[in-house]
Amino acid sequence: MTRSLVLLSALAATLLAAPARAQTTPPAPPPVVDIYTAEDAQAVLDARLIALKTVIGLTPDQAELWDPVEAAIRQAAKNAATRAADRAKAEPASDFLVVLERLADAEAARAQDLKTVIAAARPLVAALNPEQKRRVPGFLGMTDVAGKPQPTLELWIFEDEQE
Repeated sequence: MTRSLVLLSALAATLLAAPARAQTTPPAPPPVVDIYTAEDAQAVLDARLIALKTVIGLTPDQAELWDPVEAAIRQAAKNAATRAADRAKAEPASDFLVVLERLADAEAARAQDLKTVIAAARPLVAALNPEQKRRVPGFLGMTDVAGKPQPTLELWIFEDEQE
């Protein structure tokens, strides 16, 4: 009988204590701090461009063809950041068609930026040897999955548009 009373008392204590534990409020999460500023993004882009040049291993003759490529990549990255800022300020979409239209507009803008980079890169790429050419895709963030398209947002040129 004593053992039953002890078990009953323990059960009662557990049941009475459970609601008190359930009502405790978890601590509030720390405030979100934006630590990746526009200056940070610029520094990362600068580093990537220096690294890309280094990865390619440009000869002096090839280096003369680099400036238009760098300018086009910088402009594409700037355009991506502007689109992201505009999207952040935009009114919420009223329906799914607005979302699809915004997506189409962003894809068209990225496509135009990418075509500008391609046009600027053609003379330089034509001057690269096969080993130099082989190093570029992976560094840009391109994937090589047979039968699957390359999403533009996976390219670091457009990373400011990633959410």
